[in-house]
Amino acid sequence: MSSGAAIFDAPGPRGKNVMRAVTVVSLIIIAGAVYMAYRQFDINGQLQWRRWQQFTQWPIQRFMLRALWHTLVAAALAAVIALPLGVILAAGRLSKNFLIRWPSVAVIEFFRAVPLLLIIYIFFFALPTYGINPSLFWKLVIPIGLCEGAVMAEVFRAGILALPHGQAEAGAAIGLTERQTFFRIVFPQAVRMVVPSLVAQIVILLKDTTLGYAVSYSELQNSVQLLTNIRPESLVQAYLIVSVIYVLINGTISGAARLLDRRWSAGSRRGRNLSNIA
Repeated sequence: MSSGAAIFDAPGPRGKNVMRAVTVVSLIIIAGAVYMAYRQFDINGQLQWRRWQQFTQWPIQRFMLRALWHTLVAAALAAVIALPLGVILAAGRLSKNFLIRWPSVAVIEFFRAVPLLLIIYIFFFALPTYGINPSLFWKLVIPIGLCEGAVMAEVFRAGILALPHGQAEAGAAIGLTERQTFFRIVFPQAVRMVVPSLVAQIVILLKDTTLGYAVSYSELQNSVQLLTNIRPESLVQAYLIVSVIYVLINGTISGAARLLDRRWSAGSRRGRNLSNIA
């Protein structure tokens, strides 16, 4: 069973027809919008080669590649913070001990409620006055990790609560402690169920790095903005290229998640088949 099927019911024949119709209409609208945008760009001379030529030059490409690297590093380390933090907070919120549960709830609700940009400003302006002054890189990465960790905690918690109670009971029946049952039985299955939601949050996390302008961090969008300040005639081209880069990266992340989901589903089917044979 795939992670999506575990959470949502499969649509019936009528639902499938509605989805097809909506898809066709959406594609027509998107195609029309793309054509209109193309016409406007052509009319205003935005498709002229002289406006694109600079992006074929190695110094410009090297500048953008360096900015892309900064973006990917920031996103990766923010994810390294967010994922384990989400697991810890989800386990804490589900704990029966109120001394663990209520602090976890407070942290989750605080970082979900407060805008990410405000957290970044706290790290950038407020904390240095108290002697806490990390580098520009960490003033961006830590706030993203904290805010996304709180959201991922709720994603993990939803997956855990969606599992049948029999899973935990089975762990207790074979002599596992509550902690062992959680980390060996419940949590691995919950992760498989919430893979699509986790991927969506990782995509959001990557896009959140564009807030690097608030701390003057040279991520991709901020760097390209500096480039367009020097060469304003290529502003549209620069942002179109950046948009394509983000689409390719996020598409790669989503594709990797779908591949992982298919492998997990295939492994589960093989396991059930072997059990039936036995």
